[in-house]
Amino acid sequence: MGKKSNDVSSSPDSNGNINNNSNGKRKGSWDSKISVSSVSTRPVWLARSGTPSSILSTDSDIRFTRKLGTHYRCVCCIIASFLVFVLVATLSLYAGYTYLSLEPGGERVFRGVFHVIDGDAYTIDMSDPSTELYRSRSREFREGLNLVYRRSYLRSAFIGTEVLALDGEEGGDLVVHFNLHFDPRKTAITEHDLVEILSKTDKPQYLGNRTIDISTIQFKESLPTSALTGTSSTSTVATVQITTTSSPPRSCSLVKLPFCKNANLGYNMTSYPNLLGHKSLQEVSDDVIAFRELVDAECSRIALDFLCRVLQPACQKSLLDESRFEIVLPCRAFCHEFWMGCGSRLPQRFQDKLDCFNFPEYSTVGADCAPKPGCTQSLEAKGLSGYHCDGIPDCPDLSDEMTCSYCEPGHVHCGSGLKCIPSNKQCDGVQDCPNNSDEKACLSLAPTISSIMSVRSSQSGHYYSAGNVVFMEKGLRGKLCIDNLTATIEPELQNSVLETVATSLCHTLTFQNVSSFHKEVDNESNTLHYVQMEDPTAAEISFFPSDCQNKTVFFINCSNIECGLQSARLTQTVDGLGKMAAPGDWPWHVSLFKSGTHVCDATVIDSLWLLTSASCFQGQGKSEWIARLGTVRLTSQSPWQQERHVLGMVKSPVEGSTMVLVKLDRPIVFSDYIRPVCLPKRTLNTNFTNCNTLGWSRNREMLQRIDVSPTEMESCANISITTGNSLCTDTAYSMDDCSEEEVAGSPMVCLQEETQRWTLVGITNWRIACSKSGSQRPRLYDKTESNIDWIRTTVGNIL
Repeated sequence: MGKKSNDVSSSPDSNGNINNNSNGKRKGSWDSKISVSSVSTRPVWLARSGTPSSILSTDSDIRFTRKLGTHYRCVCCIIASFLVFVLVATLSLYAGYTYLSLEPGGERVFRGVFHVIDGDAYTIDMSDPSTELYRSRSREFREGLNLVYRRSYLRSAFIGTEVLALDGEEGGDLVVHFNLHFDPRKTAITEHDLVEILSKTDKPQYLGNRTIDISTIQFKESLPTSALTGTSSTSTVATVQITTTSSPPRSCSLVKLPFCKNANLGYNMTSYPNLLGHKSLQEVSDDVIAFRELVDAECSRIALDFLCRVLQPACQKSLLDESRFEIVLPCRAFCHEFWMGCGSRLPQRFQDKLDCFNFPEYSTVGADCAPKPGCTQSLEAKGLSGYHCDGIPDCPDLSDEMTCSYCEPGHVHCGSGLKCIPSNKQCDGVQDCPNNSDEKACLSLAPTISSIMSVRSSQSGHYYSAGNVVFMEKGLRGKLCIDNLTATIEPELQNSVLETVATSLCHTLTFQNVSSFHKEVDNESNTLHYVQMEDPTAAEISFFPSDCQNKTVFFINCSNIECGLQSARLTQTVDGLGKMAAPGDWPWHVSLFKSGTHVCDATVIDSLWLLTSASCFQGQGKSEWIARLGTVRLTSQSPWQQERHVLGMVKSPVEGSTMVLVKLDRPIVFSDYIRPVCLPKRTLNTNFTNCNTLGWSRNREMLQRIDVSPTEMESCANISITTGNSLCTDTAYSMDDCSEEEVAGSPMVCLQEETQRWTLVGITNWRIACSKSGSQRPRLYDKTESNIDWIRTTVGNIL
């Protein structure tokens, strides 16, 4: 009524539809405007009475749609409104729970503190948050604590760490103050939980080589503001004093779990609590049904052996403190193989505690673990029977080389090659092993005699940088006694003599410096033999057997291992160096694995840092990266292999460089098979010879070396973009012998003439393979020399 129509024409058609033609705004149209073809493509079964249809006008591109009746529109509107309401409500709840942050005061924040008593010390620069030292230390503690709690049973609730301050007295203990943030909706959290997680060991694996005094760990929960309403404002923190007490000494008991009666354990004594926290046989029996289901499912052929070694671990005397008992867990590689088949089937409540990085490596200093049984049979099952008795250890316990015709029972392996010797041939003054490993390390450092008694190879599996001076003679081990110093040397000269002995021994063990040394009383009952220095002031010291009545022994702490040495070989030159890599030939070479797949290579330059190429990580999604060291075969699990998590990387700021520094979650333990390479000096007269790069055989299994030499940049200009930071090389010999390939991050290492040390000259930033004709292509590297300042600033004082 009284409303003017804007329609130009309105007329019903034969079906009762009204066609409205208008040049203005369409009125009352229910459907949105859509562009359609002038030829109808609607199925015939849709063109029936009562179904809305679209009609394209012959003289207009405006589409009109038939209107629904009032009662149909009402029902449709109600249904549509209800569906929209349900959809919006559901999306709101999901977004609110999943993506929105907690309301202010909704987080639970725990104020924490602990003292670092070894591996770090407080300096005045740490008190200033603007200094680089404070930033680097606080970042290390933040990243370390994040890893500690993200890999704990509280990980679902953990949000993050905030380092508040570094405190202490100059040169004394470093006191770390920090906050831990948790989401209370995920799980219940108590201060005792936080202390328990951080107190599992006095050296948390993710905090580097630092020793924490667990008695100093304290947590206080910071109460939210809302919780303080109506209370006194004198304090905003609820003080919770946590007193940590040492665990009672372990005792051994018989293995009685029926579930494990068919397991091939090789022991009959176990101890509680086990790794899963079971404190008695009854508690184990209550949970055993979950593990029985894994065995019945046959997800892994080693499931029964692995689970029984976790539920009923072997009990033995501690290697580092024989007055105490300890449990022997499966080795990490043993755990990895179990997880490959059964990890996804594990109940969620056990997955954190059975994280394989909670298990020791076979090569771990002072640790003992059970390697996977049947390693030799496993090689045969993988079609690698040729690896059996080939002189290269492929099993952690050397079982693939110790059960060969060339190795009699009770003998020790020479580390590489087809040679075993009787144990009494070690340190007898005669070279019996081709690599002279039987006459090395006759004087060394070790925390206890027990910790080195189980070594099955004459080659040094690892270096102890600190410990008592121990000797070996004709297979017998003992300690250096210094009782006679009091009788033969004046008191004011004793310290000088000990310093000279310590310096000489550290240099012999390829360390640069002596951090500390002192006399102490030997309390180890396994020490059955002692020697004393005949004349400690002589240029060449001789030793003689001694009773050592006062049991005074010598403790030394060495530091800064020498770089660029192939300590597993007789010489540091290319003489005798094969094309195929033998264990210890290239101890700085690292394989980088992403989610279990070998992707790139890297090079060891420090105990916590690797150098590689940024192209390794370009285009890669967030994933777990693992650095594997000490192996020359990707499918092997050598006795010296170590693995580390990658924490993150730092990109080079040098223009034209693609290098990155990769930081590891904890320090590398150096050995004859894992050592750092040297970095070039910033000098113009540095001469390099015998340059090599490292690649993998075409089946990507065996590490090989390729001789290379610098060439004109034009050779590389047509295969890649070159910069002032580039170094172009060609193979030094035949161009048609192409049997290997490099992956990104492969190093170019050369012998430095002045020092006869292997030096890292460059890093490749792209994968290099054979051409179609089978010939090798030129290789392009980023120069290390132009990145030296950045590396030293980031990592610290390294060679």
